[in-house]
Amino acid sequence: MAEKSLHIQLKEWYAQPGDGVEVPLEGFIIDIVRGELLVEIQTQNFSAIKDKLIALIPHHPVRLVYPIAREKWIVKLAKEGEGRPSRRKSPKRGALVEVFEELVSFPQLLGDPNFSLEVLFIQEEEVRRYDRRRGWRRRGWVTEERHLLHVLEPQRFACPADMRHLIPEGLNEPFSTADLATAISRSRRFACKMAYCLREMGLIEPVAKQGNAILYRVGR
Repeated sequence: MAEKSLHIQLKEWYAQPGDGVEVPLEGFIIDIVRGELLVEIQTQNFSAIKDKLIALIPHHPVRLVYPIAREKWIVKLAKEGEGRPSRRKSPKRGALVEVFEELVSFPQLLGDPNFSLEVLFIQEEEVRRYDRRRGWRRRGWVTEERHLLHVLEPQRFACPADMRHLIPEGLNEPFSTADLATAISRSRRFACKMAYCLREMGLIEPVAKQGNAILYRVGR
């Protein structure tokens, strides 16, 4: 398999003595097997692993590990014939709510006792390469690789209730996704994904409508 650097490095960091690594099981390759526990590391695109998790969870405890870059350094490789690579620290800091961008693929799984999610805050280096055809969104720059620098801290979610603290405090009820977006300083599109996840996990519930907007309250 063509693994990316970040996935390989996280697997090496996470594995403990006695663990099985890249273990064939029921037609799949499992990143790490620790006794009965299956550990899958996914750096992005949860939808790509959805079928695998659904197949494994009924018979095995599965932990999904997902990294969020709290700090990031961006390396831009030199364009052909133009100077040296540049390196700078990104002003953006990753936040725990970013997990909803991916968890929207299967928020219901957190209600299964065989499934848990572990978020790792990391420091990473993102290497970008100039490609005029592919990188129009970043003025020609595309991400070539991501490298792990340090793992800062983990946070594990074993059930929906563990995510309750991600609902912003002081959010007036009932609230819309626009209100949620303001409270978390994110886009309305992102807030819709977060609200969908929280609703599917039973942490918020719809109570009314205001025009086309659904209004929610925190589940009791």
